[in-house]
Amino acid sequence: MTTSQVTARSPLALLAAVGSVAGGALLILLLQVLPATSGISPVRRTISEYALSENKWIFDVAVLLVAIGSAIGFGALIRRKHLPALSAASVFCALWTVSLVVIVAFPKNNWAIGPSTGGTVHRIASVVAFVCLPLAVWFAAKAVFPASPARRAVTRVLALAALAWFGVILGAIVVSMNGGRPWWQAIPLGLVERAMALTGLIALASLLIPARVAAPVAEEAEALRVAS
Repeated sequence: MTTSQVTARSPLALLAAVGSVAGGALLILLLQVLPATSGISPVRRTISEYALSENKWIFDVAVLLVAIGSAIGFGALIRRKHLPALSAASVFCALWTVSLVVIVAFPKNNWAIGPSTGGTVHRIASVVAFVCLPLAVWFAAKAVFPASPARRAVTRVLALAALAWFGVILGAIVVSMNGGRPWWQAIPLGLVERAMALTGLIALASLLIPARVAAPVAEEAEALRVAS
């Protein structure tokens, strides 16, 4: 396949990636208004709480759509030579994507009936996912926008904001360990988690959407040279 063919296909792949991620996010929002899950508090209950309801399949589809979109998006950036196949960004994206699949395979534990191995795996995968997505975006931004400092700055600020939300959870844990209230009660956990997820997905979209519009002039010239 020539460079020009890769360049032509990649914008479509990135568009599909953004659409897949957006579709997953919209399904999660839909769960909050469907009868079986509308009673789940978005302020106190985590997103994974939806997986304990009869709407579990919708939750699973939503998470897998985000995972697939992320994989397609970063794959397209690698094909366009914006990212090396092996880099900090690609490694963190792989961890983010795999963690989402694990979250689906091992649903959230119902702590009312006690701990479980699957629930512990789910919790670890959730932490890995929430940390790795903004890190993937942060490291990718410099490579994807080498000549666009404004776009790079916006994308990185969004990535830092997603990590900052995770910092709120860490702060609550530290306070709890020093005699405070249980950390999941000390903060509006559901709201913080949703803000963290939303900010991370917006950061991901910020990384992918501008990159699909057009190849840089130098890349276009190189594509024509190779094709000729």
